[in-house]
Amino acid sequence: MQPELRHLRYLLAVAEHANFTRAAEELRIAQPTLSQQIRQLEKALGTRLLDRGGRAVRLTDAGEAYARYARRALRELAAGERAVLDVHDLSRGHLRLAVTPTFTAYLTGPLVAGFHIRHPGIGVEVRELPQDRIEAELLADRLDLGVAFQGAHLPGVEATGLFTETLGLVVGPGHPLAGRTDPVPVAELTDHHLALLSRDFATRLHIDAYVSEHRVRPRIAVETDSVSALTEVVRRTALATVLPDAVTRDQPGLSPVPLSPALPARGVVLLRRAAGYRSAAAGAFAELAARWGVEEAGGQPIG
Repeated sequence: MQPELRHLRYLLAVAEHANFTRAAEELRIAQPTLSQQIRQLEKALGTRLLDRGGRAVRLTDAGEAYARYARRALRELAAGERAVLDVHDLSRGHLRLAVTPTFTAYLTGPLVAGFHIRHPGIGVEVRELPQDRIEAELLADRLDLGVAFQGAHLPGVEATGLFTETLGLVVGPGHPLAGRTDPVPVAELTDHHLALLSRDFATRLHIDAYVSEHRVRPRIAVETDSVSALTEVVRRTALATVLPDAVTRDQPGLSPVPLSPALPARGVVLLRRAAGYRSAAAGAFAELAARWGVEEAGGQPIG
């Protein structure tokens, strides 16, 4: 037989009261049951833990040594139970989050800052990864949540809709299209040089699919793997680009120009491992992300 937690509690109760009767009363069990449980523990350990020969019951030397560890174990267990309660009331904990690169330009900062303000005791680890890497890390239990785009996902990855993201043509103050309000036919993109994100970005693949569908071959003058570098290039040149509308709203000097037909909107989703444990921190972040997507990003909730 392996000692169980009840054996530890029973032994310490008898040691504290130096009496089986009073210990049994405190534990609300029958005295014969208590005596039997102590004998089971002694048999399992192969030694006597209590000296029953005097007027008062006391711990033997072996009992004193074992009781020190028993007290420590019960203290650690109580601390663990408190930690669980702390995690559930969001006073402490840890959240491992990853986002696809485009989101660092407008979503990561406000979301993580808002989460920290609400739950300062939760440590947050943020990584920027391609969507396929996010899903692989979720399945390996190296992430709790990922923010990416709606579509086909790896088996075992669960997606929850957050909001719908819209994209559009964007130009700087020196571009001929700056200030234009009537839609630009997609065919006219061939008349303008573009600066775009590299093909490592889901946003670029989305743009490529759009121009391919409309049989347009725009001239791409600059490719970059940084959204911030892209916005600076467009701001300072006569190059146009395509970005999420939420990025453009936060960038002074950049102007959205409507396209006809408009680029298809795309769903932004929160990813998690389907069979994984969902912590209170992950649940709180998911709620905040959904609310932020509708109220701040200007998107529409998706199912």
